[in-house]
Amino acid sequence: MSDSPYVSTTNACKLCTPLGAALAFRGVEGAIPFLHGSQGCATYMRRYIISHFREPMDIASSALGEKQAVFGGGPNLKKGILNVMSKYGASVVGVATTCLTETIGDDVPRLLAEFRKEFADLPLPEIVHVSTPSYSGTHMEGWHAAVAALASQLVTEKAPDHRRVNLMPGLVSPSDLRHFKEILADFGVAATVLPDISDSMDRPALLDYEKLPAGGTTLADIRAMSGALGSIECGRAVHVVESAGANLENRFGVPNVSLGIPIGIRETDAFFAALEKLTGVTTPAKYINERGRLVDAYVDGHKYVAGKRAIVYGEEDMVIAMVAFLAEIGVKPILAATGSTCKNFKAALAEVTAGLLPEPPEARLGVDFHDIAEQAADLAPDLLVGHSKGYTYAKAWDVPLLRVGFPIHDRFGGQRMRHVAYGGAQELFDRLVNTILERKQEASAVGYGYL
Repeated sequence: MSDSPYVSTTNACKLCTPLGAALAFRGVEGAIPFLHGSQGCATYMRRYIISHFREPMDIASSALGEKQAVFGGGPNLKKGILNVMSKYGASVVGVATTCLTETIGDDVPRLLAEFRKEFADLPLPEIVHVSTPSYSGTHMEGWHAAVAALASQLVTEKAPDHRRVNLMPGLVSPSDLRHFKEILADFGVAATVLPDISDSMDRPALLDYEKLPAGGTTLADIRAMSGALGSIECGRAVHVVESAGANLENRFGVPNVSLGIPIGIRETDAFFAALEKLTGVTTPAKYINERGRLVDAYVDGHKYVAGKRAIVYGEEDMVIAMVAFLAEIGVKPILAATGSTCKNFKAALAEVTAGLLPEPPEARLGVDFHDIAEQAADLAPDLLVGHSKGYTYAKAWDVPLLRVGFPIHDRFGGQRMRHVAYGGAQELFDRLVNTILERKQEASAVGYGYL
């Protein structure tokens, strides 16, 4: 249930559910996201994603109109998939429903079964479907539902045991994903990252446009997830009834470890401890040294950040991770807000701040920026922490904004911001301290050059 008594949404603090699903499907090699709904949905989401990642993002659509809204969108869905097959040559089509098709009652699993039967003579791609009407949640629900669908629908049998670790990282940056893979390689294991947008959403410059960008988790690797040493899922918020890792554990006995996004020392310690347990390998010295440098930075920067008051907002997994990070560096999170209504949000905040704060920050669920602004006026924050949609309020309250997460539309390089592990926390801590120092300099009439 939402904490907000407000009747209508004003400047939402969340994004469309199918947007998250489309982005997740982009993290599979040879996959094309396909929205079963109106053309406008796909156009909006493409533009929104491109503004953050600065990369092309094709999203196919069944392009329903008034006629289909009355009589059903089955014919458009089938024709659309055939068009995707001929124009893209996709090996995977990720079908996500929208508000329109869920409201009119299109039975997508039945329609796809009919499609496979009608066109059985053609070399059909793998078709994964997920139910993602926007009124069912946020883009994070869409992301996690798509990841769960990929695991449950593509992993159909037990694979031979092999020395790999499945990693479901949550919605983090391509730079974060590359760092995750580097860490697992240093542990002597390969990583099956699901989904992996590290290449498809942060690509090198090419002379010719590629309809299907290189990169992403291969179908072979996805199918082999049932034989991995174990799975690690990042993100403390509960989004789906059965996550991808839980599904693999329940069906194939693959051990599953559920952790927060490893931002900061405590959460990263837990991540490395899980890796040590799954692989039997001791944490390499390079990461022990990174941890030591991070501790040293915390000590050096403590005088700048201690006692500062922060409002944290955005997608629930990132909010929880950032609250954990802020609490351990001495910043007091006074409000943690999300547009989601995930049931364990408050409990997760209490868990990550235990032993660090006298009490967890106030948590607000299902709120928009109207609600946040209404409450924040009395809280006197020193800074905001979240995506770029909060800049209007940071400017109005004359406080700095530390940009993290998705989307970042008013700064360059959002897809290359690193947050995870000790190295990511080091970069994040440096940015935070410098954000505070920059505001202190700007507010000074003297213009100190030494702080």
